[in-house]
Amino acid sequence: LWQKSRFLVKTVYLLTKEFPSEEKFALTDQIKRAVISVASNIAEGSGRFSEKEKLHFLSIAYGSLTELSCQLTLACDLNYIHEKTFHCLRQQIEEIARIMSGYREAILRNSIN
Repeated sequence: LWQKSRFLVKTVYLLTKEFPSEEKFALTDQIKRAVISVASNIAEGSGRFSEKEKLHFLSIAYGSLTELSCQLTLACDLNYIHEKTFHCLRQQIEEIARIMSGYREAILRNSIN
């Protein structure tokens, strides 16, 4: 999960280099913050000992992932990214979300047992 989110960070950072300069402190900055938050919160949560803390950071990561999805949709609407690139990114985001959901379910199962 963390490796896939790390790859997404690299992809998004390279992509945002092509955004208009007037977006540097607006949409570009927001996109970078969201994608970094996904990877960082996955990492921080995995370093916690309690299931409750793991779930907390995973929840934050998921929220950042949905925020990123919204921001990339807006970037596509504004023609900052091509439709094909957007769909590729959406697939990556959806895969991370599926893995995250499975990880969450595993944590919940372990906390019951």
